[in-house]
Amino acid sequence: MNLTQEDWWNKLQSDENAVILDVRTEDEWNDGIIPNAINIDIYKGQGFIYQVEELDKSKNYYVYCKAGGRSAQACSIMSQMGFETTYNLMGGFSEWSGPTDMPK
Repeated sequence: MNLTQEDWWNKLQSDENAVILDVRTEDEWNDGIIPNAINIDIYKGQGFIYQVEELDKSKNYYVYCKAGGRSAQACSIMSQMGFETTYNLMGGFSEWSGPTDMPK
């Protein structure tokens, strides 16, 4: 499901079962992240699939990339893999006006 920044953030704030998933490259990740995100690079192909397989399918995933395209693709792949709830951040990190952090 594609959500605007405001809807994505508001939903995330009230979701006890939320996981924030950043599907950008490591270089993009190092430019800054949405706080508490985990990073699985969608460009890793089968490696992405293997890492996503390890995630808890009962959680709700808030997915973002740089502009919204890769995260939409990730949401589609994840739903095919049996993930029930994925939310794509439209506009991605490049348009994000909420809080940011530097990865640890």
